[in-house]
Amino acid sequence: MPDFQSPRGMHDTLPDDSPLWSYIRDAAERIAARFDYQWITTPIVEDERVFTRTAGEESDIVAKEMYAFDDRGGDRIALRPEGTAGVVRAYIEHGMASRPQPVRLAYLGPFFRYDRPQAGRYRQLHQFGVELIGDPAPSADAEVIDLQRSFYSEVGLFDLTLRINSIGTPETRQRYIQALREYFAPHLESLSFDSQRRYETNVLRILDSKEDADREAIAGAPSILDHLDDEDREHFEGVRACLDAIGVSYVVDPMIVRGLDYYTRTVWEFEPANTGGQSTVGAGGRYDGLFEMLGGSHTPAVGFGTGIERIALNMRDRGLAEGITHDPVDVMTIPMGTAGPAAAMKAAWMLRRAGLRVRNGTAGRSARAQLRSADAAGARFVIIIGDVEAPRGFAQLRRMDGNVQQQQVTFENLADVIANWVDEPDPSA
Repeated sequence: MPDFQSPRGMHDTLPDDSPLWSYIRDAAERIAARFDYQWITTPIVEDERVFTRTAGEESDIVAKEMYAFDDRGGDRIALRPEGTAGVVRAYIEHGMASRPQPVRLAYLGPFFRYDRPQAGRYRQLHQFGVELIGDPAPSADAEVIDLQRSFYSEVGLFDLTLRINSIGTPETRQRYIQALREYFAPHLESLSFDSQRRYETNVLRILDSKEDADREAIAGAPSILDHLDDEDREHFEGVRACLDAIGVSYVVDPMIVRGLDYYTRTVWEFEPANTGGQSTVGAGGRYDGLFEMLGGSHTPAVGFGTGIERIALNMRDRGLAEGITHDPVDVMTIPMGTAGPAAAMKAAWMLRRAGLRVRNGTAGRSARAQLRSADAAGARFVIIIGDVEAPRGFAQLRRMDGNVQQQQVTFENLADVIANWVDEPDPSA
């Protein structure tokens, strides 16, 4: 065993993993651009109060999972456990309310939660998310849901189930919370320890529980949909009408309440089929009261976050990661002799400026060994430069596609000759 290892629940992304991660990131960038969302990057650390005020003191994120500490200046800061609160803080701090509304923002980066490590769940995780700020209409909720669904489709995850619900306004929830307290009171002794604690602090969070001991009681709990007022109900019907209009299928699930205090009205989750809510890939919701919690003016907003690790796991499970590899090398240099290495460096520099992907060979190895390396790298061409070629400014250019064609070419003409050969049909095909 090595003396040092990565911290528990945090992992290295190795070169073999990077093509899949790049593929997912590229898909996020394409979809964000397609929906006209602009990128924002916030600090990895924030004032702890950004999360305690918004997520809720009794939320799992704050009570159990947040990395918080005093810095050397005595300030209480936290590694960000989620993205929305930091984006809202930045929106308020930089006066983005003066911009044309709504403001559409996207982000992608690392987040930190002291969670129990398991498949697809880490203490350092990465998320792609968006926030649509300044639009109270149901169509805004539907747009964000459609963007999230489009992103999953872009990476091949067509079979995810969208579950949606409305948790109404804070006033609606107060009525519902009273109904839940009355319902769960006779079940208290059979509930898990966490749910017994939540009964006293925030009974709504019992519905978030995935504990086996809680399932039977939760299954019979009253539905928040029966407690919505007319405006809540009209908003939710508007969201569903928009989703129906663009052909987005969904399941209405009254048990989805989300784990953060700032959510209002529409909430949703995407999950793989037949998982029973245990492996949510991404989730989101509306949060019209969050800005006031951070000292801003009342601002309607809606957004989502989705875990990159969860997406990669689901893609691998479906075989979608196969074939996503590093781009092959266009050209590999084979330096020989004393003058070859420097001349090969110059030729590689010229070819890279022409836009080609070039790997430098290793000086001192035999030509045969370097040709094997070029073949393993998938190089389409090699350029051999030794003591004969280097002083005269040319190289031996060879195809690696089964056609043993080789040609002596000056450095200045290498890129053009390679381009011409690329356009020629492969005689071995």
